[in-house]
Amino acid sequence: MGIWRGLLVAICLLTGGCIPHEGQFIGAVDPLNNIPAIQKAAEEKDERAAPALVDQLSNDVYYLEADEQKPSIERWRSWLKQRKT
Repeated sequence: MGIWRGLLVAICLLTGGCIPHEGQFIGAVDPLNNIPAIQKAAEEKDERAAPALVDQLSNDVYYLEADEQKPSIERWRSWLKQRKT
């Protein structure tokens, strides 16, 4: 029994390093990658990040229901379009 447990632990340790890790970008699935990317964009006042930030508004983590979020998100999308022109 001890050898199987040791083998299982060894396999887990060896394959753990082979799992691809997601980079830090706005919209990353892992909050540990998404949040620092949002913070960096804010600190650098990176206006190029605005479209990705607006897309994040429809993320499920916010407290409003989708139908309650929609008007606000549409206003932000309209604001982005006005800035492009």
